Parts: sequence; structure tokens; C-alpha cells
Amino acid sequence: MPSQYRPTTGTDDVRWRDLIAEFGAEIAHPLTLALERIDALTCSGQVNRAGLRLLREEIETARELGMTAQRLARFATAGLTQSRERVALPESLQSVLMHRKRATNGSGISVQPATTPVDVLVDASLMFSLLNTLLDWALTQTSSTIDLVIDADRWRGLARLTCRFELIDADGLTPAPPLDTLTWRLLEQTALAMQLGLARQINARNATVTLEFALPANIDIEDVKPVDLDRGFDSSMNSKPLAGSHLLVIASRRVMRARIHDALRHMGLIVDMVASIDEAADFCNEGLPHAIIAEGILHGERFDLFCADIRAVVPGFPFIDITEEGKEFNVSDDSGAEHARVGQDVIEAALPSVLTFELSKTL
Repeated sequence: MPSQYRPTTGTDDVRWRDLIAEFGAEIAHPLTLALERIDALTCSGQVNRAGLRLLREEIETARELGMTAQRLARFATAGLTQSRERVALPESLQSVLMHRKRATNGSGISVQPATTPVDVLVDASLMFSLLNTLLDWALTQTSSTIDLVIDADRWRGLARLTCRFELIDADGLTPAPPLDTLTWRLLEQTALAMQLGLARQINARNATVTLEFALPANIDIEDVKPVDLDRGFDSSMNSKPLAGSHLLVIASRRVMRARIHDALRHMGLIVDMVASIDEAADFCNEGLPHAIIAEGILHGERFDLFCADIRAVVPGFPFIDITEEGKEFNVSDDSGAEHARVGQDVIEAALPSVLTFELSKTL
């Protein structure tokens, strides 16, 4: 008998209490394993590569759960403003797959898209988050191929994104991963906020998840509040359109890291910081962020190779350079080949606007 997904029900207070409980249970597991491993290493006095690798994986799992909880927290407040704009669904999916190419290649899982050209009217940053979350969840549930199909039902006025894959089979020693993880709850809450249809069906060992978007012709523009309509660069400054986006900062000086952090703290971003290009390269091998900010004094041949390597995977990937002096700032050119730049004297005033503009071109 196939099992059918049913959305969570109950009052907001009950739903969020349940989500907090799920988060606590999920994050406790990898942290407990990490603590036990540290205790074992302390007792033995011996550190080996295999043990360090496993410890890193456990801490990384806990970190990713924390990032997921931070994204979920966006929906716990009433202040989430959506900017409605026409978005090409296939291009949005392709952009996400390009950003995640390293992660999917590293997992050995093949992702096969099959798309039909169709536009939908949504918040572009939430769409980017939605597609990333769907892929995150699918990657934890399968070890084979993920099929992603986009089609349009003009009769019903809907565009559909269908994700199909074969579930990991429990082998008697390792249980199959749970379906209703925190990542699934994030997908559920994002779809709910975007007013999308969400269905999940489990049939034997196969899973099918379907997201339904109303086609623009079937959305009454009078029902969209003027404040929510996208009016370009200026309007994007009036809300948190990039909340939940992932940013990597490369800065060797602590004071520079602190200034960048303070300048962006109101934007709801997930920010990681490293002190060198080598650390940044190791970080990006695990998966690309949505943008990178780099301290100017770190520029050189190694940095240029690092940027070229990323842009070979994601053309036009957003880089923002912090120059040593001056009050000038500029965005990248139309081709995305040149980096955006912000002078050190105007980090607090200009960096949020420049970052928003650069990321808006990729969403």
C-alpha cells in the first residue's frame, strides 16, 4: 500500500513546539557521537585521520541541522515579506543544480532534470531556498538517481515539479533514514509560505514528491499587495529577500571579519568565515555557498585560480572584493566576469546593497 504525505496540523504554537522537539532530537544524535569520539581520542591519546574524518562529519551534520533550524526560524515570525516576480522555473532549477554540482558529484548520486519551459509568479529567493531544500532532503533519502521533472498542466493552470528516486533500503544493520526530518519540515514550511501544493507518495521503495505552482495567468494580480510586488533594485532593499542564503567570507584579519559580520547581521544570512584561500577551497569542496566576500590583501595567483575553479562550475558566481582603501563601490558587469568591489571605508554603508544586487542576479 502506498503511503501518502499529510501536512502537519494544529495551531501555530503546537506546530512550532513539535518542530523544536524534532530539532533537539536530531541535533543531539551527531553531537553525542562527536562527544563520544572526542572522549575516545582523549583516553587513547592517539589521533588518526579516520577518526578525525568521522568527527568532522558528525560536527558538520550538527552544523547543517543548525543552519536548517535558522532557516525555519524565518517562518516563525509574521514579518516575512515576499516579493512576487515572474521566475522561469527550469532556469531556477538549473541554477541550483549548478551550485550543488560538487556536492552531488561527491555523493555519487546522479541528478537528471527533464524540463518544460514555464514561468511562475513567486518570490525568487524563497524559490531558491525551496529547490535547495528539496535537493537536500532527496540526497539524504537515496543512493541512486534523482529524477527532476518540470511540466505544465495548462488545463488546471498549474506548473509541476516532480522529484522521484529510489529510497535507501535498510540492510538489517543500518536503518533507513527517517522521512520526516527537519529538512522535510523546512520544505513543508517553505511551500506553505509560498502557497504551493506539496504532495509526497511512498510506493514500495520509491518516493515521489510533487510541488505545484499556479501559472501567472491564474493569479489575480489584484490579490497581490503592491508592497509585495518586485519593483527592481530599490524594492529589494526594503525587506529580507536573501534571508537564509549562504555566504562565505574569506578574511585573515579578525577586525575585518567582525566588520563584515556586523554589516550583514540584519539580513538573515547564514555566514561562514575562513582565514585563508586554502581553507576556503576546502570549504567549497563540500558544496558552494551562494556568494563569496574576500579581503583584498588575500588576492593573488592562488585566489585567481580559486575563483576560476568555481566559475568553471558556476559561471557568473558572485564574488565581492573588499578593497583596502577608498569610499568607492561598484557591482559586477553584466557578464558577471568582473568582481563587485566595496571600499573598506564604506563596508557598513554599501556592502548590504551590493551583496543584495549580486545575489539577485543569480536567483
